[in-house]
Amino acid sequence: MKINKSIGCTVDECKYHANSDSYCSLDHINVVKHESRAKNQEATDCGSFESK
Repeated sequence: MKINKSIGCTVDECKYHANSDSYCSLDHINVVKHESRAKNQEATDCGSFESK
C-alpha cells in the first residue's frame, strides 16, 4: 500500500488508511456535505470512506 502524504487521515477503520502511518493511500478523496449548505466542519465528510 502506498502512502499519500498529501492526505492526512486518522480514521483507521477505513480500508484506504495507510496502516503504518496517519495518512490516506488514495490519490485523491471526495469531500461531501450532508446539509444543503455547509457552515462548519461537522457538515462535511469524506465521501471516499469505505469500511475495512
